[in-house]
Order: sequence, then C-alpha cells, then structure tokens
Amino acid sequence: MQEIVISSRNKDKKRELKALLKGLGVRVLDLNDFPSAPAVKETGKTFEENAKLKALKIARYTKRLTIADDSGLAVDALKGRPGVRSARFAGAGATYKDNNIKLLKLLRNVPAGKRRAKFVSAVAIAVPKGILGTVRGECPGRITLEPKGKKGFGYDPVFYSPGFGKTFAEISAPRKNSVSHRGRALRKARAVILNFLRKGLS
Repeated sequence: MQEIVISSRNKDKKRELKALLKGLGVRVLDLNDFPSAPAVKETGKTFEENAKLKALKIARYTKRLTIADDSGLAVDALKGRPGVRSARFAGAGATYKDNNIKLLKLLRNVPAGKRRAKFVSAVAIAVPKGILGTVRGECPGRITLEPKGKKGFGYDPVFYSPGFGKTFAEISAPRKNSVSHRGRALRKARAVILNFLRKGLS
C-alpha cells in the first residue's frame, strides 16, 4: 500500500488531514512515526513557502510522498496578522488558549462589523525529487468577541462562520471540513496525489 507522510507532529492536524484523505487507498503516517525526523525551520514569508520547505525536506528524509500544510489566520484589522506566525502568535511554545487571548486583546476596541478574518491553508505535495504541486484554500469569517465552543483546535473558538452561524469550535469536524480552508486545500491536493498515483501505476 502506498504510504503518505504528513509533515507534522500535531495530532489534531493529523486527525483532520487523515479524514480529508479518506478513500485514497493509502496509509497515512506522520512525523510521530519518524521520531528522528529533522525539524524544519519555517523561514518562509508566505504559507506556500513554508509548506514547500516542510514537504520537500521530509519527503527526502522519509523517501515517501509527503504533504505539508502551513495554515493560519489573517485578520483584516491587524493587517493580515497573525499570518504565518499564527501558531506562535503569543510567543514560542504558546498554547491555543494563549494565542486566542492575545488575539482578542488586540481586537478589544474593534467593533463587530470590522472584525473580518479568513483562515488560509497552503498544502504542498512532494516526493524526494521535488515538489509535485502546491494548492491553497481560504475560508472567510469574522472574529468573535469571546471564545465559543469546545470542538476543533487553534483559533476555532473565536472564528465565526457566517454560513453556519456558529464558531468552528461549535460544529462537528465533518461540517467544518466541508467549508474550512484546510478542507478546500486538501480537496485540491487530492487531485494532485491521485494524478501522481495513477502515473505510478500506469
């Protein structure tokens, strides 16, 4: 069976990506299956650059098809921040709660009508020889005045989805994935992966 490596040790992300890759007939691994895998410094200035860095380095290390996601939140009132620094917005080692607290604090004087934001996800697919493709998904919404819901992870409790009328942390994973930035990017990535697998079998 073809193996695909997710270039991440984040268990929440693996669970989400695994669900989105379901039906491809592949075995999904992540960096927890490769304890000695090298750390990848996210030195890129864009989500795409970071995704490519992570995908290619791990593909070359594992000798397997690898997908890497770099995603984050872009808030209009903060001129696109936290952006590529979303995971470490409140500093190195920040928890999801730390990041949400900092975000809400920075937006405390911003009225509801001006709290527009979007989740962005860039997914790179690589093999040891190079990058097969890079895709992008976006999901518009707005930042709430306070956290709501206990599902999801990251900024989900403060990200309000107009389509559902709830935060991402208040809806089920399948419903979230149907509109989420990562869901949209992964559906595009599936096409790249399927094309590669078909060529390998032909």
